[in-house]
Amino acid sequence: MNIARSITEWRRYRETVTELNRLSTRDLNDLGIGRADIRSIARQAARV
Repeated sequence: MNIARSITEWRRYRETVTELNRLSTRDLNDLGIGRADIRSIARQAARV
């Protein structure tokens, strides 16, 4: 994996974590996401 791709994935991961953390618990529940799942979901989103 090259450095540029790694940096892009890291940024995408951090943006996803930040956005999901801004949501209320109720909003996350409406999406079927628990707070404990945010990092895992962000990792998956970063690899797309």
